Order: sequence, then structure tokens, then C-alpha cells
Amino acid sequence: MRKLILITLLNFSVIASFAQKSVVLEAFAKHGIDTALLSTATKPRPDNYAFDLKYSSIASNKETVTLASYDPSKPEAERWTVISVKGKAPGKSEIKAFLKAHAKPQSQTARVDESTYKIEKENAEVLVISYKQDPASLPAEASFLKDCKLHMTINLKTKRLDKIQSLNEKPLKIKIFNAEKLDLVIKFNYNEMEKAYFVESEDLNLMVKFLGQLVPMETLSEYSNYRKI
Repeated sequence: MRKLILITLLNFSVIASFAQKSVVLEAFAKHGIDTALLSTATKPRPDNYAFDLKYSSIASNKETVTLASYDPSKPEAERWTVISVKGKAPGKSEIKAFLKAHAKPQSQTARVDESTYKIEKENAEVLVISYKQDPASLPAEASFLKDCKLHMTINLKTKRLDKIQSLNEKPLKIKIFNAEKLDLVIKFNYNEMEKAYFVESEDLNLMVKFLGQLVPMETLSEYSNYRKI
């Protein structure tokens, strides 16, 4: 009996997942949107493109701007070059801190929980799809993302992805911080020549508890000059 109940529950889960995704696919078909776009959010950055980065960290009303470049054709330990920090040549500790913050993520790619697909907004200009990630597919250091909902905004005039926004649904534990708010907006550009999406910017806003007080923190990563290696 227990086995029968389990099989029945699994069947319902599969049916629910298919039903939720089918609604989204119908909306894509209606607007002439390529369904491959759904996998854009889970694809890692291509390993065969170099790029430049402007990284701004803002906390306690103080901003630190770091300029760097990335070249995947170099040995792994030499791929990042820190050009400047606050307009000056970087010190060893600044380079070390940057490299630690931008260490290559694990190759594991998060999967979408297809049972969570939902159309949040649909008008003449945009289609907004929300979904959550499968907790089992998240790497340990990003497990807090299981409590975030993602919103994919598609421009219906261009039929292209504009941005993906992640918002937390409950307080989060991120490394040593307890965060009351997480708001991450990733904006994309579509390169017609390469037939691929490239990240234009990643704007992360956090509200964390520090010494009993809520403290805002922001990091803004702006990518440019993508070039194939």
C-alpha cells in the first residue's frame, strides 16, 4: 500500500510539473518565443570568451570600484587580472580578496523545478515567468537559493530575455550573514553575431543583520568587451 501511495504521489508530481510548464510553453508559442530561452538562466558563462569587469562594492555609504579583466585562455591561476582598485594600482591583499570573491564556481548547474513555473505578468510589452530552482541541484554554498523565487522578464517586441530577478521568500543564511532581503537582478544582451546571450550586469542588494542592526550591502558587476578566444 505504501509503495502504491508513493507511486501515485510521484505521478501527480510529474503531471503537475508538466501542467505548469505547458502553460509557459503555450505562452511562448503564442508570442513566437524560442523555448531554448528557458535554459539561459541555468547555463554557465561560456569558457571561450574573455571580458572586462567593473566591480563596485557599496557598504556603509562607501563605494569601492575595482577594474579587472578575465582571459580563459590563460592558466587558471592567471585568468583574472586586477587592473585597479579605487583608481590606483591594487595591493596584494586587494588582489587576494578579489580572487577569493571571484573564484570559479563549481561546474554543477542548478535545475529548474518545473512544477513551480508560473506566468506572473503578460501584456503587450513583456512576459514575466517565475520559477524556483530544484534544491537538490544547488551547490552547498548556494543552498540558500532554494528559498528564492526567480522572475524572468522577456521583451515581447524583441522576443529576447531582458533580465532575471531573484527575490527571497524568507530570511536567508549566506555564509556568515543573516540576510532579511536578497534582490539580485541579472541583465542580458543578445549578440546577433554569436547567437548567444551575454550577461551585461549583476546587481545584488542585500539587507543583512550586523550587531543587531539591518545594514544594506550592494555589489554591482558590469561586464563589457566580450571577445571570443
